[in-house]
Amino acid sequence: MFPHEWKATKHMKVFDFYLLKNLVVATLFIAVTLAVVVFLTQSLKFLELIITSGASSFSFWLLTMLTLPRFFEIILPLALMAAVIFIYNRMTMDSEIVVMRATGASPMALARPALILAISTTVILWGVTMWASPKSLDSMKQMQQMIKSQISTLLFRENVFNAVLPGLTVYMRERMPNGEMRGLMIHDSREVNRNPSTVLAQRGIVQATKDGHQVLVYDGTRQEYDPRHDALHRLNFERYTIDLPDSVPVQQRWRKPAERTVFELINPDLENERDLDNLREFNVEVHRRIAAPLLALVYALISLNALLLGPMDRRGQSWRIATAIIAVVIVQALFLAAYSAARQSNIALLLMHALVFVPLLSCTFFLTDFSEKLRYRIYHALHPGVVHNNVPEGAA
Repeated sequence: MFPHEWKATKHMKVFDFYLLKNLVVATLFIAVTLAVVVFLTQSLKFLELIITSGASSFSFWLLTMLTLPRFFEIILPLALMAAVIFIYNRMTMDSEIVVMRATGASPMALARPALILAISTTVILWGVTMWASPKSLDSMKQMQQMIKSQISTLLFRENVFNAVLPGLTVYMRERMPNGEMRGLMIHDSREVNRNPSTVLAQRGIVQATKDGHQVLVYDGTRQEYDPRHDALHRLNFERYTIDLPDSVPVQQRWRKPAERTVFELINPDLENERDLDNLREFNVEVHRRIAAPLLALVYALISLNALLLGPMDRRGQSWRIATAIIAVVIVQALFLAAYSAARQSNIALLLMHALVFVPLLSCTFFLTDFSEKLRYRIYHALHPGVVHNNVPEGAA
């Protein structure tokens, strides 16, 4: 290797690291900003549920956090695209891209840091869509169902005699932030053949079971009056359980395709009737999870094509940025439409993959040196009166 070639290679490595660092910082900043916006909007959905059910603040934060992974499927590609547009446009305005092109750097060489980040983002998104997102969504749905099933038994008002069920009255002095009840008095006269009883306890909680709910009380006494013998029976306890069999049990929930990992989609329960009825949806969902993460790479390539190909203009690249954004919006809209239609049509399923791989391959081709003559001809077809100084050899 000649000394000037070694220096050029060294300078490109420094430039790649510098550009990659800026892209990572910009992508993380935009992704975190979008995640905070999503977090705030999603938290409003659970606020009423948490307040109504009396669940703890920890449940509120956990429910909201569990919604985030599925939104990263949208947030990360958009954050990457915005970062690519912002960084490359800024470096063009500062003449940094112009200088690198003047040294002989090809569009593919300039795009290399962005492509490295885009490929890394795609790999991360495959992990999110195939495992993390469905797991978190399934956990969120289960937790949401559990809280809803407890609403009927958690609506105990403080300092009021609450008729929870016919024959069962509960008095509570106060409710703690974690959902624990303090100062309990529970009068139970539900069973006709048994004497009524009264339980006094320092604290208690309501817990769900597959048969309904239970009131679990601690550190108290159980008193039962026997009128036939005119006797009061008293039992001191550290822990005592009162069943609520008339409450609503937590039902076994059928998990939708979006709530299953890719391995569960590939291996459905063939003995489950609903699974058999939704095999087509399972198949479409697997295809979506393979194709959708590649949109991050597609969005980056569209932005790179818009900003790196053709002559540079330091006066502004608004029309290039607008072109990239419009192209991304069109691809995203058509992909969602194809995904929705793929449940009934194999053509739509093929179109879903085509909307990913056609832009991916074509944009990659235009960044390579193999497309130089074609790019030259397209540019002069669009601008016939312009003379280009850098005419590639043999282009005429």
